[in-house]
Order: sequence, then C-alpha cells, then structure tokens
Amino acid sequence: MKKGLKIILTCLLVVVLIVGGYLLYLFISYDRLPDDLTLKPENQNQTTLKTQKKYRAMSHNIGYGSYPPSYSFFMDGGDYSRAYDKKTVKENMQGIVKTTKELDPTLAFYQEVDQDGDRSQHVDEVAWLKTHLNSYNSLYGQNYDSAYLFYPFDQPIGKASSGLVTLSKAKITSSQRYSLPIETNFNKFFDLDRAFTVSRIPVANGREFIAINTHLSAFTKDRSIQTAQLKKIFAVMESEYKKGNYVMVAGDYNHDVLGNSPDVFHTSKKRETWTHPFPKKELPDGFQIPVGNLAEEKIPSARALNEPYQKGKTMTTLIDGFILSDNITVDDIHIKNMEFRYSDHNPIYLDFTLK
Repeated sequence: MKKGLKIILTCLLVVVLIVGGYLLYLFISYDRLPDDLTLKPENQNQTTLKTQKKYRAMSHNIGYGSYPPSYSFFMDGGDYSRAYDKKTVKENMQGIVKTTKELDPTLAFYQEVDQDGDRSQHVDEVAWLKTHLNSYNSLYGQNYDSAYLFYPFDQPIGKASSGLVTLSKAKITSSQRYSLPIETNFNKFFDLDRAFTVSRIPVANGREFIAINTHLSAFTKDRSIQTAQLKKIFAVMESEYKKGNYVMVAGDYNHDVLGNSPDVFHTSKKRETWTHPFPKKELPDGFQIPVGNLAEEKIPSARALNEPYQKGKTMTTLIDGFILSDNITVDDIHIKNMEFRYSDHNPIYLDFTLK
C-alpha cells in the first residue's frame, strides 16, 4: 500500500515538475519586438506613383498556407493545429501566387505569412512570395515569434515566426513596424503578438503614399484590446493625412466590415470574438471603409474553421478590407471568389486613383 502511494506521489511530482518547467519556459522565452522598429524594404525598381492613374491594391490573409477547404482548426473547435504536410503548404502557396498574378495588383498586402513554423511545415513563405513574385519591391515585418506552444497535446501547434508582407510595383523609400497593444495575462500566449507596418511610397506630386499592413487580434475576449489596437493605427493614419499624404490601411481587421454580415451571408447572428462590427464611427475625419457592392455580391472574405468548408453551411463573413483617406478615389472593390481554395480567406481587391 505504501509502495503504491509512493509511486503515485512520485508520478504526480514528475507531472508537476514538467508542467511547471514548461510554464517557466513560456514566460522566460516570451519576448516582444520593440515598438517603432525600422524595417528595410527590398526594391527591384524605382517607379513612382502618379495622380489620376488607376491602380489596384489586394489584401489576402493567406492563413500561413495551411488551410485548404477540407481543413478545420482546433482554436475554432476543429481538428487540426498544423498543415497536413509540406506538399499541401506548397500547393497552397502556388495557388496564392497564381491568384496574385491573375489580379495583377500594384500593391499586395499579405497577412499570416510564416517565415518558419511547425504549423506550416517549415516552408519559408516570405521567401516564397519574394521569389515567385520577384518583379515587386517587398517588405517583411515580423508579427510574432512564439515559443514552442505545447497545445493541443495530441498535435502541438509548436513554434512559429510569422508576419506581414507588403509587395509594391512602386519604390518603397522607408518602412516602420509598430507593435499593437495585446493582453498582458496568460492569454498573450494564445493570441500571440500583433503589429502593423507602415511603408512610404513617393508620389509624383511630392506627397507620399502611406501603405499600412495589419492583422488585428482574433481570439482576445477583452474588447478593450481591439479598441486600443485600432486607436493606435488611427493615430498614425490621422498624422499622415494631416501632412497631406495619401493613406491606405489594408488587412484582416477581425471585425465585420459590412456590419451586418450575418444577414448578408445568412449565418448565425452570434458574434464571435473576431466578428463584432467594425466601429466605423470611430474613424478619424477624412477616412472611410469602402464597401461598394460587396453586400449585393455576397462573396465572403473569411470562413469559420470549426469544420471543413461547405458552401451554404459553414459560417462565413467579411472581415478583410481597406481604410482610405478621402484623397484616394475608389473606382471599384470586390472579393475574388476562390471558394477558400488556398486559405480560410478570399482575397479582397480595390481599384483606385490618387487625386
């Protein structure tokens, strides 16, 4: 009896030491990149943007190349935490590049691009985009670099270094990376780090085009964090606009851009942490979120990952888009209907001119 109790206590002690050691590792290894970090763009050409000329911008959360239509994600209640295999990631990246070439944007904004990650089978997606879209100037801004996350226990999502990629056919003269507010409690290990990049592109009239790429928090239950994130981006937008510059913010806002997506896409009216209506009334003066005929066209930009994608059944919404200063004229805006073939997001694209 005593021997059995001793064995049980020893096993419990081992478990406590392992769990305690892992938690200690998480906290010790946790480190955010500094705020206001200078980035170095890679320029292949020296083109300058012009006024009264039509351009196209595209934004696409590529889901680190790991989400074909058959995929479901554990944090949404699905089954998987990692891509099926390296072959799947490469096939998705090939599709993402093909889609970009079909749309032929002047500016392309990508989110959730892994530089290295267990979840994406260690495919360097940043290098992939730069290599296969090598006519573009490029910028990479790291969003986060997580420690090894040992959940779910049967298939840990592991370690990942990931971020934001901005491609431009015009010269990027300089870029900065700004950290966004995040939760400071244990939840910071689940929602990971957040940031936005600011790229300066010269315009022929002497002004600058400010291209901002961002991906806001999805799974935080503290709404004040999302509010603080938007407030920080708004401050940069407003400052640049007052200088006379053109400002475009592209990305995955993890907010319902239409405001009534459940009615548009005939899905559940229950609001998830990433589907609350975008607070458009809080936008600084001189800014808008163009939606055009997106509600009438009824093509979603994102799907839920609790199950494999089934058209007409899986919850869909529209959380990706653009914020524009009023010195940018919107000619057209659409979602490219990929049926979520290469990501859990469809790309959104905008035709515009500079006044």
